[in-house]
Amino acid sequence: MRGILVSLVAAGAVLSSAGAAPAAERAADGDVVIFSTEVQPLDVIHDPAGCKTLPLAAHVLANRTDGPVKVYGNPFCVGPALTVQPGYGTHVPGGAGSFSS
Repeated sequence: MRGILVSLVAAGAVLSSAGAAPAAERAADGDVVIFSTEVQPLDVIHDPAGCKTLPLAAHVLANRTDGPVKVYGNPFCVGPALTVQPGYGTHVPGGAGSFSS
């Protein structure tokens, strides 16, 4: 009887986790807004997913999504990153940087 109960609990755990995507794989809902210069329109990335390279003249990134955005000092989204929480922004390394959500 105990073996059956353990099997049911294990099967339930597998089934409940199978339908839920890990947070790292879920795309953020909302926009990442990037300011470059006063003479350029804002770059708006809707529902960003994966690694995105920053524009060459990028200066400020605003996180208008529902999840954190990580900013990297290279175009490959690897290594140390600054985490920008929803509703916040940061200066960014234009031309060489990237971000992911």
